[in-house]
Amino acid sequence: MRPHENLEVWKLGIELVTDIYKITRDFPDEEKFGLVTQLRRGAISFPSNIAEGAARRTKKEFMNFLFIA
Repeated sequence: MRPHENLEVWKLGIELVTDIYKITRDFPDEEKFGLVTQLRRGAISFPSNIAEGAARRTKKEFMNFLFIA
């Protein structure tokens, strides 16, 4: 497919990841291994699925990864 770095939705996903990391940095220590981890993994999965889908061979596969994202 095309380079995922050119997709506006992927760029917004990277901004989301950056924002989530900044926000969760100041969460209480008791949340570091619960809520913080879950928020960060969820945020990262969004642009990661877009990138993985863009690397697939067919438009159908790409659309599936966009749906997952």
